[in-house]
Amino acid sequence: MPISKQTIDFLAQNKFNNSREWFHAHKPEYQRYVLAPMAELVTLLAPTMRKIDPLMITEPKVGKAISRIYRDTRFSHDKSLYREVMWIVFSRGKKEFSCPPGFVLEFSPQGFRYGCGYYGAPPRTMEMIRKLALSGDKDFYEAFTALEKQKTFVLEGDFYKRSKCPDAPQPLRNWLDRKNLDWMRSSTDADLLFSPDLFKTLAQGFLLLSPFYTFLCKVEERLLIEA
Repeated sequence: MPISKQTIDFLAQNKFNNSREWFHAHKPEYQRYVLAPMAELVTLLAPTMRKIDPLMITEPKVGKAISRIYRDTRFSHDKSLYREVMWIVFSRGKKEFSCPPGFVLEFSPQGFRYGCGYYGAPPRTMEMIRKLALSGDKDFYEAFTALEKQKTFVLEGDFYKRSKCPDAPQPLRNWLDRKNLDWMRSSTDADLLFSPDLFKTLAQGFLLLSPFYTFLCKVEERLLIEA
């Protein structure tokens, strides 16, 4: 079954109640309306993701390709017990890369977004991105060319206050002056989110982003060599 209005309603009600008792009383709804659609989506996307990278984790399980609904509140001022944002993610494990790039779909009562990049790239990762880009790396320019031509995804990531590459052309600085890199599409199109063909839209988008992912994997491989 696809993601549905019942999925979104459950996430909103669970967040509002913020109660272990309420969650356990409604756990069958969580399994039916949240977990089952997410597992189905992961399964449908798995062949495409393995085509992009055979080493990606594509298991349709919580803690693998499916996010947990429980929040870790130990170091947070927000003591809410549960998330209202859920996601599926396809990436290599941390045994492969310390900061693996990946593909993601996030959804909540506020809408959804999907794309590719880093959850949070450390400074050394961004430095390697700049190093390869400015050296004329082939994979960087394949990604740069492919994504500058498309209209589906938007480049995200906060900018440094001062340019890291002041002499580079402006289109290149748009990439290299950021603290993080993600190409994302955000939407509130419920018809698409609830469609049984959502996986086709995601697969098409993820394939479009695959040159970017290939370059980010090269970045991580270079970091391992230099470690």
